[in-house]
Amino acid sequence: MPRLFVALPLAPDVAREVSALQRGLPDVRWTSEDDLHLTLRFVGEVDHPTFCEIGEALTNVSMAPFDLRLAGLGQFPPRGPLRQLWVGVEKNEALERLKRRVDRSLSGLDLPNDRRRFVPHVTIARFRGTPATARFGSWIAARSLFRGSAFPVSDFCLFSSRLRPEGAEHLIEARYDFVTGAMERV
Repeated sequence: MPRLFVALPLAPDVAREVSALQRGLPDVRWTSEDDLHLTLRFVGEVDHPTFCEIGEALTNVSMAPFDLRLAGLGQFPPRGPLRQLWVGVEKNEALERLKRRVDRSLSGLDLPNDRRRFVPHVTIARFRGTPATARFGSWIAARSLFRGSAFPVSDFCLFSSRLRPEGAEHLIEARYDFVTGAMERV
């Protein structure tokens, strides 16, 4: 059964900008440049018929293209033992609208509700164990003013992920152009 999520892949030049941040912390599993993405909706494991229903439902998402800019750094959880490090997104109403439309397109399917508050971000690292807080604090302070290049967004992807010992491998299953309504299986 595939494990699915809906996300925006990063433009290659923006992925390179983010990748340039990924240095200087030990005991970190950095997200590879090719796997950087902004998750709109985590779906989870589904059977093949549900996979096909999701693929079809996402063709109903339509809206105008918009620009997006990554900015700032953060962590999950916000307090307590650090698990993930991420790059944030400048406030963007069009991104929020896209998220709502993706959720609405999937609402008629028998999928678990994603009750977590949407915090737009790109995960750049996962930690093994508990990192040294002082070292992490100085690392994030040195990069807290990160502001990436703006990039155009006119499509999103349905991804599958396979969990491996070295980390998850993400594969694009389909690309959806939300301006034209076209869907391309990859």
